[in-house]
Parts: sequence; structure tokens; C-alpha cells
Amino acid sequence: MITYDDFEKVEMRTGKIIEVADFPKARNPAYRLTIDFGPEIGIKKSSAQITKLYSKEQLLGRIIVAVINFPPKQIADFISEVLVMGVELDNKEVTLLKLDHHVPLGAKIS
Repeated sequence: MITYDDFEKVEMRTGKIIEVADFPKARNPAYRLTIDFGPEIGIKKSSAQITKLYSKEQLLGRIIVAVINFPPKQIADFISEVLVMGVELDNKEVTLLKLDHHVPLGAKIS
């Protein structure tokens, strides 16, 4: 088990997907995402294996939740700076977390 103090170390924020690109060099099908987390955090990039349930058009402009304080991770020739949060289904497809109301970019998840 983790403690509440451990959980508080994970910084999750809201962001808006502003660019989606195919990522053919990834080992598993993925998109390269550019995400705007607002003026305090700025623009970050992520690789996300969400191609089975989402088209690029469905993702553009979508508000997501991401962990922003993991170390950057190199995936093929791309540096992923944040981890976009979703639910992994039994068939390994990932459905993104969805917010019910408008929230500002960069809002902290608690």
C-alpha cells in the first residue's frame, strides 16, 4: 500500500490536446500528443497508446488528465514528458478519463 503522502507526490493536472500526430516509430500503435497545461506549466508532449478507441480528430481539443511530474521518457525518437491518464480495458484498449464540467487548464487533480 502507499500512503497519502505518497499519493500527494503525484502531480496530476488538466490539459488540452492541441496537436495530434501519428507515431509510426512507436513499438505499439500510438499518437504523439502536444498538450497545453496553461500559463503556469506550459506546453508538454506525450506518447499515448490510444489509437484503438480514438481518432486524431476526436482527440484534438479534448481536455485530459495527465501526470506531469514523472521524469521524461524516451520512446523511439520522441521524448514523452507527461503521462496521459486513462483506464485500461481487458482487451488492452485505453479509454481516457473524462471531466463532467469545464475546468481551467493546469487545474490540479486532488
